[in-house]
Amino acid sequence: MGNRNNVTEFILLGLTQSLGGQKVLFVAFLLIYIVTLVGNLLIVVTIRASQSLGGSPMYFFLAYLSFIDAVYYTIASKVIVDLLYEKQTISFHACMIQVFMGHFFAGAEVILLVVMAYDRYVAICKPLHYLIVMNRRVCVLMLLVAWTGGFLHSLVQFLFIYQLPFCGPNVIDNFLCDMYPLLKLACASTYLIGLSIMANGGAICTAIFFILLLSYGVILHSLKTHGLEGNRKAFYTCASHMAVVILFFVPCIFLYASPNSTFPIDEVMTMVLTFITPMLNPLIYTLRNAEMKNAMRKLWSKYVALVGRELYSSCRT
Repeated sequence: MGNRNNVTEFILLGLTQSLGGQKVLFVAFLLIYIVTLVGNLLIVVTIRASQSLGGSPMYFFLAYLSFIDAVYYTIASKVIVDLLYEKQTISFHACMIQVFMGHFFAGAEVILLVVMAYDRYVAICKPLHYLIVMNRRVCVLMLLVAWTGGFLHSLVQFLFIYQLPFCGPNVIDNFLCDMYPLLKLACASTYLIGLSIMANGGAICTAIFFILLLSYGVILHSLKTHGLEGNRKAFYTCASHMAVVILFFVPCIFLYASPNSTFPIDEVMTMVLTFITPMLNPLIYTLRNAEMKNAMRKLWSKYVALVGRELYSSCRT
């Protein structure tokens, strides 16, 4: 344990060693950051401001999913700032915080995606009991389970990595701190810890991924009993949910399903999980969602009308 103090900071190799490449990535990631933050916060504000959407369990969970994506991406924004510097470093404690917060929000999102799949199952397969089963109390309880589960998952991962001794080297072959790259730097045997991390991460991700695919398969099969219009609407809803599930779980499985091992593709998968998935989620959920688009139009109309009244009042005075 005492040897760990020999390492006070880690050097991140990042995505590229070229200064020109770093500038290109900085511009690209900054644009992605703006789109992600605006898109996810717009979904949160729209759902909160809309009376019709705010009372729906599906949109209740969607608002918190967007909140998680927005907050996690804000935490990961250090990656963008680091691209401005030739040498990218992170302190030991900041690295540990990054690991904890990343797995906390990722763990909460995993459970939230399961909850959203259950919500769609009840809505489509048991529509007459939907509002009874998915009442507000149940929704809040499920949300608390998601946050608690994410915290416990992250705490276990954090304790695994924090108690390891780090006495050098301190170079992480990635653009952020994560479990397996840190295990490679530990001055101790990490095989059993690697298996434990895989069980708490990769194995759970893999099992939940296939359970979710099976669940949506059951939901899609049950759509045959619905009318054409309801069938189409439910299909697009489930398709958007499945797209988000695939975008999230496939990189997760690639990163954490192998015990104590890293691969060249890991950086690409980490980039997809950190940057691409949070950016695409708002587009996926709103592209074919007429209710969300109508609510956004109403919100925009109210905003324009409010600004117009303020300008008119200021001109008269």
